[in-house]
Amino acid sequence: MLSPAFTAPATPTPVEEIAAALDHIPALHGLPLEDRLWLAQHGREVVANPGDILFEEGAPADHMVVILKGEIHVRRQHGGPMALFVGRTGQITGVLPFSRMKGYGGQGFAVSPLWALLIHRSLFPEMLAAIPSMVQGLVSTLLDRVREVTRIEQQAEKLTALGQLAGNLAHELNNPASAAQRAAASLLAVLHANRNNRLKLINLHLTEEQTRSFESWEESTLKRTAQSLDTAQEPDALGFISREESIRAWLNANSCSDAWEVAAQLAEQGVTTADLDELHRSLGAGELCVLLQYFARYLSSLRAAEAIVNSTARIFDLIDAVKDYSNMDRAPILEVDVPAGLDATLQMFRSRMQNVEIERNYEPDLPRISAYGGELNQVWTALIENALDALGDGVPTDRSSSVGRQNQGRLGVTCRLEAEMLLVEIWDTGPGIPPELQERIFEPFFTTKAPGKGLGLGLDNAMRIVRKHRGHLSVKSEPGLTCFRVRLPLDQLQAY
Repeated sequence: MLSPAFTAPATPTPVEEIAAALDHIPALHGLPLEDRLWLAQHGREVVANPGDILFEEGAPADHMVVILKGEIHVRRQHGGPMALFVGRTGQITGVLPFSRMKGYGGQGFAVSPLWALLIHRSLFPEMLAAIPSMVQGLVSTLLDRVREVTRIEQQAEKLTALGQLAGNLAHELNNPASAAQRAAASLLAVLHANRNNRLKLINLHLTEEQTRSFESWEESTLKRTAQSLDTAQEPDALGFISREESIRAWLNANSCSDAWEVAAQLAEQGVTTADLDELHRSLGAGELCVLLQYFARYLSSLRAAEAIVNSTARIFDLIDAVKDYSNMDRAPILEVDVPAGLDATLQMFRSRMQNVEIERNYEPDLPRISAYGGELNQVWTALIENALDALGDGVPTDRSSSVGRQNQGRLGVTCRLEAEMLLVEIWDTGPGIPPELQERIFEPFFTTKAPGKGLGLGLDNAMRIVRKHRGHLSVKSEPGLTCFRVRLPLDQLQAY
């Protein structure tokens, strides 16, 4: 059903001029004049202005549109700004003979003054009987359009997956980056504080005996604290709070400044008031307070430095996982460690696995296989993402795309040898796939997602990649357990 924006020109164009314009359409070029006159006489000449909506997404497609001049863009209302199709001068769009197209896949609008010829689908049999030479050009146009739409859809699917992975990675990087930033800020504050405290240390004029006594106490406290933390002598929070309060009271009783700051650090390190009494026997209250303040700030700076090291190590681990996942700076065909690829893919989705129990079961000493590592990771991405989707929804879900929700349940990844094949199983404890959908989930563009949530190419792409590796992808599903099985041949030399 076409919009009223498609209107007849104020002054109809002579059929001879329309026939001459049709000769500039590549698919119709070379048709005899009488054939082009037949099209001009039986077609409906229309015009439209820039910005006019020509048809709506989902509206019935009843006409073949021959664009004599102008440009049409077709885009999905819920699929973002990417154009699904661009029709320009000389192209034929709309429904074509031999096409199974029933409705428009997006909203079409004119981007420049448009002049077109419409042929209603009811005229197709008569048209092909009158002009049989059109068949080849129209079939070629149909095939070209299918390839172009498929390419655009696959690009959109990849961009969607990339956006989701980028979001997961950003979430994962945010935690260690924030921890490192907080630790660095704390370290700077401690360094500035101890800079202001250095003159107090100089003015203490400690004797050599007092210096050795404090150093000995400090070393023994650090060693003993590490041991006590390893044996978890104080597992409860109430015990820690009680110890901190007692240290604070002891410091206040000895007129130590910043008792709240010093007590927290000493308590976390496992110091007790008995330790402080031991130190007080060789040092006066004034000296003791300054040294304890310095020691507490040392502990704070030490923990900040350790936090920075651990956080940056975590960031580098994530970067390594991304490199493994994307196979950066490597040849396309690799000796692939499949379990490592599975782990790298799981790493990409870690932010969505907060409440998901992960079970890994890898047979030891599995052989590497020659494969396109980056493409295999796309397979693992699709299957793991679908499993997380199912666990998050709690209801039957489209298995060809994903949107994470409240993840609960178990996700399992198994990799083992089976005969002469490497078997990978990815299973979840979600609600399962309805039996009537299990035969269709690998079909391209099949999706049960709401518009804009999935394009239905995830499992189709996974199937194509597995077949490219001469492997096999199958699914078995029932309520509470869905398992995708990927079999890859060990002898990949025969696969290429």
